[in-house]
Amino acid sequence: MPEEFDLSIHGITVANIVRNASPSRLYELALRNEKGSAITNTGAMVAMSGEKTGRSPNDKRIVDEATSRDDIWWGDVNIKQDEHTFDISRERAIDYLNTRDQLFCVDAFAGWDPKYQIKVRIVCARAYHALFMHNMLIRPTAEQLKTFGEPDYIVFNGGGFPANRHTSGMTSTTSVTLNLAKKEFVILGTQYAGEMKKGVFTIMNYLMPKMGVLSMHCSATESRDHGGSSILFGLSGTGKTTLSADPHRYLIGDDEHCWTDDGVFNIEGGCYAKAINLSEESEPDIYRAIRFGSVLENVVYDENTREVDYTNTSITQNTRASYPIEHIENAKIPCVTGHPKNVIFLTCDAFGVLPPVSKLNSAQAMYHFISGYTAKVAGTEMGVDEPEATFSPCFGGPFMVWHPAKYAELLAQKIEKHDAQVWLVNTGWTGGAYGTGARFKLKYTRAIVNAIHDGTLANVETKIDPLFGIEIPTSCPNVPAELLMPRETWSDVARYDETARKLAYLFKSNFTAYEDGASEEVRAAGPKT
Repeated sequence: MPEEFDLSIHGITVANIVRNASPSRLYELALRNEKGSAITNTGAMVAMSGEKTGRSPNDKRIVDEATSRDDIWWGDVNIKQDEHTFDISRERAIDYLNTRDQLFCVDAFAGWDPKYQIKVRIVCARAYHALFMHNMLIRPTAEQLKTFGEPDYIVFNGGGFPANRHTSGMTSTTSVTLNLAKKEFVILGTQYAGEMKKGVFTIMNYLMPKMGVLSMHCSATESRDHGGSSILFGLSGTGKTTLSADPHRYLIGDDEHCWTDDGVFNIEGGCYAKAINLSEESEPDIYRAIRFGSVLENVVYDENTREVDYTNTSITQNTRASYPIEHIENAKIPCVTGHPKNVIFLTCDAFGVLPPVSKLNSAQAMYHFISGYTAKVAGTEMGVDEPEATFSPCFGGPFMVWHPAKYAELLAQKIEKHDAQVWLVNTGWTGGAYGTGARFKLKYTRAIVNAIHDGTLANVETKIDPLFGIEIPTSCPNVPAELLMPRETWSDVARYDETARKLAYLFKSNFTAYEDGASEEVRAAGPKT
């Protein structure tokens, strides 16, 4: 029988609405109706996202409207869309959803702190999408669901139908658009589930700074012994999820958080981990979390044993796993913690120039936060033949709504008020650039992060890097001392110096876009070229 839930207030006329279904039921419906769905030998559900296996940042838009116009950092990240075009896309999504025999609705929360929590409604056509957001949002109790009422924001996922590429400002058949006045988010032309997750994050990145709260693209953990917390910023592939899955610490969350006057809270109810080359040996907590209730996107598996081949990237290099945070044994529920004592910036430096760990002063912290550096490596994208620097402000540029200086100012205030130490941790290459050197072993990076958490690195002797000006610890437990000084790991030091100058130049060139909003002290905190 059709579900008795009415979405006509949103223009939805479909009678059969599956609202907040259990994972078991969503499994059944996905296996029955969605091509490529399967169950692995660990009980996870396999889903295929179709042509798009990653986000489409070039197709992201924010509606240019009076209530938010003056707040938005307009440009290549936040591209304007006029209200008329949004209305066309919204109608197109609603019309598509109304052609389905059955729809899914997920009513849930974003933000574990009740002071800042928002109610989110997802309307979608695929059981896979409903299960994904069941994992990624904070699941209401039965009583909370009864009194949920109308949402603060709603996501219309019409991703199975293309956008109208002939409408104003549309560049493809994919459209991912946020209207802050109408409190609606519309998806067309992509079935990649991560668009919904990051859409909610974008909403929080707009709302929280208006309340004096810093929204952050970071993971967060808490000590089991003394309650001290740490946050780890980083772009995709730098290690946020991997390093936050630490059996010696409580997990607060792996990707999206807010720092308030009371402490830190997780925005999400689950984790979204990269699955490429995943193994129980290297990442046991994540590996074991992928069980019944989890979603594995675009992975290859054995048809008979249903065992997943995490090394197989024939569909995409961006294989992913979504699971409820409760699947991590040491997750702290509710996902809130106190003020962090350590703030860690993660970068994957494929140039092999930056040390595996360095200590930043307050001005350097702002410089590197605004810069948001990491690097792509050869072979990951067409046309990338050597390491390519990537700068993403606040280590999450695609999701920042305000100017980066807004988030940087909030971070500076909170670091100073709560006396937090900032560290730059390189999870990339040593002994040479990508193709010549080797990537830092995960066990060494874990040892570095452990030494940050237990206070060891705060007290060791340091040396100042003459080019970047950062303080490099000269020793770290369980890490070979020769790895700590990057220049000494290169067989050709002249080539190191040349590469280091190149990276320094890229830092300074990138920062010119932010100099007007930065203090003289912060501007001077960059490389000394």
